[in-house]
Amino acid sequence: MVRVLVAEDDPGLRSVLERGLRENGYVVDVVPDGERALAFLRTYEYEVAVLDWRMPGISGLDVVREMRRRGSPLPILMLTARDTANDRVTGLNEGADDYLVKPFDFDELLARIRALQRRSPALQSPRLVVGDLVYEPSTREVRIGSTHPSLTATELSILEILMRRSPAVVERRSIALHAWNEEADALGSNTIDVHLARLRAKLATAHVRINTVRGVGYRIVAP
Repeated sequence: MVRVLVAEDDPGLRSVLERGLRENGYVVDVVPDGERALAFLRTYEYEVAVLDWRMPGISGLDVVREMRRRGSPLPILMLTARDTANDRVTGLNEGADDYLVKPFDFDELLARIRALQRRSPALQSPRLVVGDLVYEPSTREVRIGSTHPSLTATELSILEILMRRSPAVVERRSIALHAWNEEADALGSNTIDVHLARLRAKLATAHVRINTVRGVGYRIVAP
């Protein structure tokens, strides 16, 4: 799943964006101001951020400046009522990747997010290969030789993070953040273990092992 951060101070618009993005398959975190946006960006990994320009305290533009000062390549879409050419130039010069003026059509927002995803370094990586298991990030296709196991969206997300970091161990919290909207839902139960058991069963014919590192997490390796 693709994880998106939305920072918007208008509660109505924030709710619409959260609901709409989740209905379109995104994992979404929403915050009402720039200060919390920076806190989330320091804590979690995102593929795209959608930031309102005018927010109380730290503005969306301030967030962009701080992320670029840190050297972050995160694709950022700015939402704003500022529609003059000078405003657009300012936002883009400060490091925003795209700019959408309010009010906007939600389908256009989706199209712009997808365009940013295609430019994201994290999503441009080549196929992932562990043993005879192959995963194509661009199409979310999994192959074991000539067979194509049928995986759920959550199983695909778990497999992707394991393969990206193989042979390193992936902590349970990182798996929860990558594959679930609410990490607590996965961490506070045996949900992760259940999904890993199902994933192991579906990959039983592959020459790979998903190892449990007790008290830490999981890793996928070729024997």
